[in-house]
Amino acid sequence: MNRPGPRIPPLSLTDAQRAVLEGWLRRRSTAQALAQRARIVLVCAEGHSIMEVSRLLKVAPDTVRTWRRRFLEHGVDGLCDESRPGVPRKIRDADVERVIVKTLQETPKNATHWSTRSMAAATGMSQSAVSRIWRAFALAPHRSETFKLSTDPHFIDKVRDVVGLYLDPPEKALVLCVDEKSQIQALDRSQPVLPMMPGVPERRSHDYVRSGTTTLFAALEVATGKVIGSLHRRHRATEFKKFLAKVDKTVPATLEVHLILDNYATHKTPSVKKWLLAHPRFHLHFTPTGASWLNLVERWFGELTQKRLKRGVHRSVQALERDVRAWLADWNNHPKPFVWTKTADEILDKVAAYCHRISDSGH
Repeated sequence: MNRPGPRIPPLSLTDAQRAVLEGWLRRRSTAQALAQRARIVLVCAEGHSIMEVSRLLKVAPDTVRTWRRRFLEHGVDGLCDESRPGVPRKIRDADVERVIVKTLQETPKNATHWSTRSMAAATGMSQSAVSRIWRAFALAPHRSETFKLSTDPHFIDKVRDVVGLYLDPPEKALVLCVDEKSQIQALDRSQPVLPMMPGVPERRSHDYVRSGTTTLFAALEVATGKVIGSLHRRHRATEFKKFLAKVDKTVPATLEVHLILDNYATHKTPSVKKWLLAHPRFHLHFTPTGASWLNLVERWFGELTQKRLKRGVHRSVQALERDVRAWLADWNNHPKPFVWTKTADEILDKVAAYCHRISDSGH
């Protein structure tokens, strides 16, 4: 018979303590470790057991026990890191806070972002001290990333539809990710490429001569990673219909065909719709507007670009197309499927959190 464990003392918060803890969570400059401790105490105060808090916050039970005990013994101050032996700190918490707030909320007058030197001059601290603070709080003003939020009114439904095909494909059906890589340029360098030597990388001239373009239509089979490809000099509904006809001949007649593709106008012309009516086994699933990252064939296009096109030298469109066909044939001899892991709920939760973060920042 299992014996009950020792009773843990109840944890309750005063209004002042709750205000401090919630303030730490709302404040963008709070260290992540301190924010996690505040979150643990707030959830414990709701009456949850240690194991429930561990599951809710996805932290180890011992972590919950440690900070619960520290709070009961020392209050809010117990959640801060204890002082360690060694040389006394020369930089106060107020100095650290000033650097973090200035980094996150201000920009220098003569630049778009802070450098360690400009921040050091603005705060009166040393450059190395600013660098250490930024590293400790994972701040990198010199870095910048791009993003795009879809404005598709059916975003949620389309995400669930496409991800559902990846994670739970229908029986007796083939799921294909379809797209076009248009305007692939046949580029010849203005001077010969100098080969790699010991201690010297390959060198190419920065300028080039254009010899024309081609378009690759591709359908990536999600289950196996094989690709059905077709090259055309133009990018119209006519070429798209020809590609659909090739897919129709390639896929066994006993299988239904589910195509994941974007909202490009070529995919929705009357002639394409008429062709689809004559081929009822084809089912189209559109990704949300501005969300081409949902289409796995984009990942395959990245492989093609990086491994064949980016450093390729082609003196004619014919030479370019030969190389693309050879690379495609080699890929299909040793296909590598791309495995989709995130569920639709995980994607939507992440997008919602990102939107909430943008709204909190005042943009």
